[in-house]
Amino acid sequence: MAIIGETIFDVLYLLTAIGFGLFITIKSKNKQFLLFGLAVLILGLGDAGHLVPRIYALNNGGTANYPQALGIGTLITSITMTIFYLLLYHFYQIRYHKNNKVMTIVLYALAFVRIVLCALPQNAWTSSDAPYIWGIIRNIPFYMMGILIIYLFFTAAKNDKRFKFYWLAILISFIFYSVVVIGADFVSILGMMMLPKTICYVYLIIMGFIALIKGDLYENQSSLPIV
Repeated sequence: MAIIGETIFDVLYLLTAIGFGLFITIKSKNKQFLLFGLAVLILGLGDAGHLVPRIYALNNGGTANYPQALGIGTLITSITMTIFYLLLYHFYQIRYHKNNKVMTIVLYALAFVRIVLCALPQNAWTSSDAPYIWGIIRNIPFYMMGILIIYLFFTAAKNDKRFKFYWLAILISFIFYSVVVIGADFVSILGMMMLPKTICYVYLIIMGFIALIKGDLYENQSSLPIV
């Protein structure tokens, strides 16, 4: 029963993320929502890299039988999640008229380090016994990116009714993700914390979709160029 429930949840999430990502991207009439739509689309497609083989594995003998497919899928998701936050940062720049070049350099540097760490063979992505310590190491720059994004939305979106609680949803998603990264190798049921983490992302998607439908450009101010 648990397998059926997780399968349905994962399929609905992927349909939501990819479907809304496509819709927002196609319907966007400005750079702000184009960036948001692309971010959501990359989020959905990247998660599909991990969730599609997981869905297949759960319904065909269990995840232990497919370490290579699941490992490669997790690698894909790790990279696309990093890109997702970069695009979300540029969305923040345009919506709130921020042009901090130092912050841009820092975030791109962290993203580069994160992707390089993910690409190192020490991760042993395709092994059924991947080293625990590398799961921690490769996430350090990712957590640093998350902290900065949380801070930026917290300070800029206080009066933005659509994105006022974006920082909180991102914070909660990272908390659940941390539980999985740190504890799932020791207590397997903690892997279920990815479900509430995913719900946080659905919230992020829906709020952006509502802003698009309402034509909410945050007081219709002019956009800054992406840097």
